[in-house]
Amino acid sequence: MRLIRNVILAVLLVFVAPALATAGWWSLQQRPNSWRNADWSSAQILPSAPSRDQAAVYLMAARTGGMKGAFSLHSWLVIKKPGFDGYDRYDKVGWGSPIRHNAYAADGRWYSNTPEIVDSVVGAQAERLIPVLERAIADYRYSKVGDYRLWPGPNSNSFIANVLRSVPELGMTVPSNATGRDYAPGLLGFEIAPDWRDLHVTLGGLAGFALGVRSGIEVHFGGLVAGLDLAKPAIKIPAYGRVPIFGPY
Repeated sequence: MRLIRNVILAVLLVFVAPALATAGWWSLQQRPNSWRNADWSSAQILPSAPSRDQAAVYLMAARTGGMKGAFSLHSWLVIKKPGFDGYDRYDKVGWGSPIRHNAYAADGRWYSNTPEIVDSVVGAQAERLIPVLERAIADYRYSKVGDYRLWPGPNSNSFIANVLRSVPELGMTVPSNATGRDYAPGLLGFEIAPDWRDLHVTLGGLAGFALGVRSGIEVHFGGLVAGLDLAKPAIKIPAYGRVPIFGPY
């Protein structure tokens, strides 16, 4: 009984309390009352993409709509191919055909929430990996109508996380507060990255852990993530996200 009480107390302190605090903060933010009233326009974050520019891959994310935004981001990928004067954006959504290509502006707001560039790779490495990335997108198993579940997944963040794990050379990981990113089918998911630099274990996306160069140290519960980023030192706070230890990155 004492062990059970200690586990419950740890869950309340590590996961529930930060999530409730984040929900309180989010409830004070101004938000549109429906998707029809939301701003989906370009946030003008990405540079213009003339055809002479080098290749690039961007991981982007923004808080999602309604009170869900207190607990999760929506993430997507943006690709700039050399010789092309535009971007290609890939998302997964919960309506219609789930995988969307250029359905929104590359750096468009999501339910009026301004996105951020979470990570990027440019130049020769991006040019080499774009075909690999596009194959991973095409091969994603949950790409048909009905292949979407808000929680614990597979959702929009499950899609991006799966694609990025398939291309570890990019060195990108979906933000810790992107609910659904740790989803794996079946009761137990055990995955070692192709480059052997990350380990991911999950019980259907409901509980688990991750260890590695890209993941750092993470504990997962109910879609929430607590942990430490070791490559760029930061604390991963459930629902709120990443807080740098030594200043912004």
